[in-house]
Amino acid sequence: MKILFAGTPEFAAVALSALLRTEHEIIAVYTQPDRPAGRGRKLTPSAVKQVAQDAGVDVYQPVSLKDAEAQAKLEALEADIMVVAAYGLLLPARVLEAPKLGCVNIHASLLPRWRGAAPIHRAILAGDVETGITIMQMNEGLDTGDILFKTSCTIKADDTSASLHDRLADMGGEAIVHTLGVIEKGRVVKEKQDDSLAVYAHKLKKSEAKIDWTQSAIQLDRQIRAFNPWPVAQCEYDGKILRLWMAEVIN
Repeated sequence: MKILFAGTPEFAAVALSALLRTEHEIIAVYTQPDRPAGRGRKLTPSAVKQVAQDAGVDVYQPVSLKDAEAQAKLEALEADIMVVAAYGLLLPARVLEAPKLGCVNIHASLLPRWRGAAPIHRAILAGDVETGITIMQMNEGLDTGDILFKTSCTIKADDTSASLHDRLADMGGEAIVHTLGVIEKGRVVKEKQDDSLAVYAHKLKKSEAKIDWTQSAIQLDRQIRAFNPWPVAQCEYDGKILRLWMAEVIN
């Protein structure tokens, strides 16, 4: 199939790498514009852009997909399907409908639980024992489309958002390759989400990282692990900011 890929961070780059190892044709990649990073604030390409450039794939970096010119350019690529993973831009209806088979999303939770921006962090913070990857047919809602495929994993007692992210990224790559194979054979079965079970993973705020020592040991452990590597749980000690990266509940 002729695939358009849209994504930005490392989570998406892992999926793109997996697709590049298949027989599918990645006709173009969409990713966020280069951003200042590091102490020197040097403009830095996204992880997805780096993978795409290394593979010789055309890269597009629009600031928005809301204007007609950007939408017409995407339509002109005549993709069979668009794979989206942590892209960071809203996709208008015209974009969702441009590929022949629409747009599918790689989401790092077992939908409808943890719809939204921070599903990995929220799962750890809530004390979930299981999470996974959902491949979803996109619509105009926030992670509300039909489910095409799900695969689950255990959240370990010592998992941080970093370790769980890496595991889910690998699973996401495997899941999208599998799902595209099923779609190509015309065997995909769509499952509507039960909206009554929806839970939302709201975007993280730095203020959430502040430790409240009146919380239980269990909740503090979850907070510390959930906010590793960002925004990092922290407290004041001896007049200085102390950042806490790992914790373990003893009793």
